[in-house]
Amino acid sequence: MRAFLRITLPLAAVNFLNQASRAVLALIGPLLALEFALSASDLGLLAAVLFVAYAATQLPVGVALDRYGPRRVQAVLTLMAALGFFLCAFATGPIMLGAGRFITGIGIAAGLMAMLKANTQWFPRHRVAAMTGAGVFVGALGGMAATLPMATILPFVGWRGGFLILGVLALVVAAWIWFSLTDAPPGAARPARRDLAAEIAAYGPIFTHPTFLRFVPAIIVLSAMNFVYSGLWAGPWLRDVGGLDDGPRATILLVYAAGMAVGSILMGQLSSALQARGAPAMLVPMLAVCAQFAIQLVFILNPPAGLLTMGMVWFAFSLFGAAGPVGYAAVGQGFGAELAGRVATAINFAMLVLVFILQYVIGAIIDLWPRTETGGWATAGYGWAMGLTATLQAAALLWAWRGGRVLRPSPP
Repeated sequence: MRAFLRITLPLAAVNFLNQASRAVLALIGPLLALEFALSASDLGLLAAVLFVAYAATQLPVGVALDRYGPRRVQAVLTLMAALGFFLCAFATGPIMLGAGRFITGIGIAAGLMAMLKANTQWFPRHRVAAMTGAGVFVGALGGMAATLPMATILPFVGWRGGFLILGVLALVVAAWIWFSLTDAPPGAARPARRDLAAEIAAYGPIFTHPTFLRFVPAIIVLSAMNFVYSGLWAGPWLRDVGGLDDGPRATILLVYAAGMAVGSILMGQLSSALQARGAPAMLVPMLAVCAQFAIQLVFILNPPAGLLTMGMVWFAFSLFGAAGPVGYAAVGQGFGAELAGRVATAINFAMLVLVFILQYVIGAIIDLWPRTETGGWATAGYGWAMGLTATLQAAALLWAWRGGRVLRPSPP
């Protein structure tokens, strides 16, 4: 518990900021669209800018984490996140807002990976999934804070005030990490320091490793679903398809974030418990992929109606999507601890590239239909967009099961 409080929790606080920075756009996106006259594809691009920076930073961050440790890397990056939040708060137009989102994306780029790196060094292998799940739970609270609680204070502080609050929190978290964290347990062997070219070259065997090639497509599609929908499109869907006003919409977004929080704890603990009994590390993530695919079929074939039904379906969608980090940890078990940072960032890089593409493509699909009289978008566009994501998930699932049903990562 002491290691969790000193090591995992400060790093999990960055995930709190990460989730909040993504989820807040689902809440304020319609406001930004009206204030800056943004189309659906414009709004999707604004959301995607954060993920462009996030993705572009992944591979350098992985090398930095393995060379310099989570403490120094994450403290500096969190200060950059604060700068990005402040730039968003004072944005005078969409370009300045996009620049703030880009800098924020760099600042939060190591959130999950720094925590995975630290957990790999501080905890036994079979406990890494549970500790990571607990940390992701803390991060999911940020997604919850950016829904109904943020909607409650928006009339008083406005969307600019919301970004100011996030900026101040980022400064506090950076100081917490700097003064609390220790990179490795006392007496732990330090990894051999190689020249930078050799460190970067280590990505080659990771990207071509059989475990990576087989399971990562399914893992990144699973994780991308929560990024895409909690980060933007769940909010407009609830308005245009669900027919909800601002208050009920914020309530469902809170339920969505609660599903991520519960799923983070449940999936991590379940995976660790099953692994301790000899189950494959990849079992829980693959079952979650199957469940989320089935839920997408529900959205496409019979969209839920009514506040309670919508809440239940979106809760289940995000709950199973929260198994993504468990999949990261499972893939990482096929590699040595000295590569933990790069393995995690390699997966995250691939996932964020997918998120960037999906954010924009979904907006482009929705824009194929004319806007409604109330300024929203046609319901048909959402159905076709989710059909695309469901198809991707089915293809990734079939790819993971090709050549047999063994779910254990192959050894390095």
